[in-house]
Amino acid sequence: MPSECLVRYSYHSNYTFPCSPFGFCGMTEEFCVVTDDEETSCQSNCEQPESGASNGDIRKRVIGYYEAWVHDRACNGMSIDQIPVGSLTHLMFSFGYITPGDFQIVPMDDLDEKLFTKIALLKQQNETLKVMIALGGWTFNDPGVTQSVFHDVTSTKENRAKFIGNLLSFLRQYAFDGVNFDWQYPGANDRGGAEGDGENFTKLLEELRTAIDDQPLEYYLRHFDIKASSEAVDFVNVMIWDVDNPIGSNVLAHTNLTEIGLALDLYWRNEIDPEKLNLGFGFYGRTFQLSDPTYYKPGCPFSRGASPGPCTKNSGTLAYREIIDIIKENDLKPYYDEEHQVKYIVWNQNQWASYDDEDTFQAKIDFANERGLGGLLIWSVCIPIDEFYMQSLTNPTSS
Repeated sequence: MPSECLVRYSYHSNYTFPCSPFGFCGMTEEFCVVTDDEETSCQSNCEQPESGASNGDIRKRVIGYYEAWVHDRACNGMSIDQIPVGSLTHLMFSFGYITPGDFQIVPMDDLDEKLFTKIALLKQQNETLKVMIALGGWTFNDPGVTQSVFHDVTSTKENRAKFIGNLLSFLRQYAFDGVNFDWQYPGANDRGGAEGDGENFTKLLEELRTAIDDQPLEYYLRHFDIKASSEAVDFVNVMIWDVDNPIGSNVLAHTNLTEIGLALDLYWRNEIDPEKLNLGFGFYGRTFQLSDPTYYKPGCPFSRGASPGPCTKNSGTLAYREIIDIIKENDLKPYYDEEHQVKYIVWNQNQWASYDDEDTFQAKIDFANERGLGGLLIWSVCIPIDEFYMQSLTNPTSS
């Protein structure tokens, strides 16, 4: 190997094998020649390394990517309910995009947001399936408004924190189990990258891991032996209210049925008898003050809890009777989020509340019955309510 190539190879190699000046790396003769002469040998460990392990089984993780744009394609398309999830351990929804500036998670161009909900529901067909969102993809870094988004997201600690908060809210809202980053490529100037991307991307991953570990969905259950405990009691009360509240950054219904299903998955994974479980129902609403009244749908940002009610006198909550009074006084028509089986209202421009009524209660009762749950619990019977409201829950057929 000529000596002038030696410097070039060594300069371009950041790993334990040499690289050509064109960016390709390897162990063959064109990349490396091993000699006893340090000046002509590119490095001493040019031999092919070994993994150090054996006797694995690659089928223990079977990961499939779903190209979301084929869901309604006329020729050789595949709708979400046709995905063969029975043979998968992980399903990647490809792709989600990250919006420039505010770093929200959205579908890629021309795709419906409802696909997020539909693909998460596939976990009902395979209880061990992990559904993940793949962010980015090749075209995401093509010239255009999103080309530098990955660079922008990772560039500062503040941006990383903003993105992580949005990502965790997205995962909770749509019952996704994780995220896959498809950044093509960090540091590539022609793909929207810049110097420092590699280091900053590592920081993002580390900070995201810390955020997930600090408070995963099962965070407060981690010290329970759920299986053994359930066998020693007559029943278990599953309090599924307050799954979202005014301590995050986005308005989400506190009795979201999608998240209720995700919470119950923890019991199914521990083989808990569903007949022992009582599903909780909240006779109150969670309230938020919107950051921008223009954006009022679930998932939009809020600044703090909404104004206190005249009776409960607590920012962030309203009793059912207070919600009904607000609806009447402001002549409101509640929004019905049928995907997540909750209702919500917006009043005084920036006040937002989610709650349940006879419609959403019935949907949750049907949901629980379909899964064989044995009972229900109410928080709380001392909250002012109409008798009709109580009847709609405790004796749905009479309503």
